[in-house]
Amino acid sequence: MRIRATVAAVTGALALSAFAVPVAQADDSSYRETAAAAFDAAHSGASKAQRSKAAAAVDGDLDASFSNFKIASVHKVGTTNQVSTKVTYKLTHGADVDLGSLDFATGPYIYKGSFATPDNVIFGFDAATCTETSATVANCTGYVDILPAEGELLNSDAGSWKGGALLLNYNTGSYADQGDLGTTKVLRNSRLTVNASPEPVKKGKTITVTGALTRANWETNKYAGYTQQSVKLQFKKKGSSTYTNVKTVKSGSGSSAGKLKTTVTASVDGTFRYAFAGTSTTPAVNSAGDFVDVK
Repeated sequence: MRIRATVAAVTGALALSAFAVPVAQADDSSYRETAAAAFDAAHSGASKAQRSKAAAAVDGDLDASFSNFKIASVHKVGTTNQVSTKVTYKLTHGADVDLGSLDFATGPYIYKGSFATPDNVIFGFDAATCTETSATVANCTGYVDILPAEGELLNSDAGSWKGGALLLNYNTGSYADQGDLGTTKVLRNSRLTVNASPEPVKKGKTITVTGALTRANWETNKYAGYTQQSVKLQFKKKGSSTYTNVKTVKSGSGSSAGKLKTTVTASVDGTFRYAFAGTSTTPAVNSAGDFVDVK
């Protein structure tokens, strides 16, 4: 299991005791590190059968459950910029839980793979804020913070993730942990360029349209060519607001990785662009338009 929270790996009872700290210290410590340690301890110390419970089930010894989990459906993650996504959920808890006390903290997270043995888990920097609607129910808002520049993601992490939430008691080390609350996608951000030449061009002559399809490589923190992908060349006649498909072009491989090149015959003034429909790991993207004046 990889937990991207910039903490040393700890397991079992040792990790559970690691977040049982005095209240004064809890206020100054990082919620992200504390939540990661608790999650790692709980998942490492339980069997796979125990961890693969339904969404309605909650692990841990705190009387609490989570529902109405809402998160954006897609997150486009590049190579450097932090991506923070808002999460809202309902927390139902026992009478012994005081969300106004520094003893307790709750927050959302997302995980890749199974709840029992996730491939990766990402938390927010801060605990969620909650508004009590009754003595035992609260509506909570928190964030999940993704930092691609700090090694939080491998390229294999791209795709579908699930959402979960934790409730922690800093003083006792007790917790409630629930997964399978929602789904989202974490995708390798894509870029697409276009260049049509010559400009201007005589009617009936050949226009060469080049470009490049690239996507974020989370392991090198650079954008690299996305090879052997179908990309549509589209054209918008001058005065029109609608692009139409002209042809489909395959992005190059090898030394031409991600590169696009095709030709068309000049007929009327208009704008060319490339359009990529996306894949399960990479979002759809359209290039900017390049206008060509036909004489």
